[in-house]
Amino acid sequence: MPRVAVVKFPGTNCDEETAYMLREVAGVEAHVVWHTEYSWRSWDATVVPGGFSYGDYGRAGLLASWSPAAEQLREAAAAGSPILGICNGFQVLVEAGILPGALLPNESGRFIARWTRVRVHAPRGPWLLAAEEGMVLEMPIAHAEGRYYHPDPGSLLRDRPWLEYLENPNGSVANIAGLGSQDGAVLGLMPHPERAAHPLQTPRGRGTGGRVLFESIGAALRRGW
Repeated sequence: MPRVAVVKFPGTNCDEETAYMLREVAGVEAHVVWHTEYSWRSWDATVVPGGFSYGDYGRAGLLASWSPAAEQLREAAAAGSPILGICNGFQVLVEAGILPGALLPNESGRFIARWTRVRVHAPRGPWLLAAEEGMVLEMPIAHAEGRYYHPDPGSLLRDRPWLEYLENPNGSVANIAGLGSQDGAVLGLMPHPERAAHPLQTPRGRGTGGRVLFESIGAALRRGW
């Protein structure tokens, strides 16, 4: 059975539910791994979950990006090993230079917690294997520093998978909710798929948009990604 690491930093608080959805929806063996014990070669894929690593001191994801685990993540990304960064995990991947751009404080200056809709563009790679072009996913967000910025989003988005907010909640350039590496092996997003992968988690009328990411990685790893 494929094995997936869920890397936990001090302040991470979405690790257990992320591991649960990996087991229940993706059908993989998933374990929460303390950041000092993480070695990417021991795992078939890695998830950096949400929370407030190191209390978001300095800025979100900064201190985690200086840790030995971040060097492991950079090595994993260079080798093409699947990595998913959710919310704070996306911030860590950006701060570590694994994904381009920056994640800035929300335009409103406030913490935002709400459901959002995102559209899938150019799906490829193990995390969007089961997604289709133009598919709309409903997932919640919960962040204060989720405003994505890149100086040239037009060229950035021409050669990689990405997720677009249908109603931009935070001022992200080009309505970017998430984006991947060119081959899609690495994907980062601000919405929380682990909070939208079971009907009991979702308000009336909402879908389980997060399931597609977990179904995708399960299928990809079983195919030998």
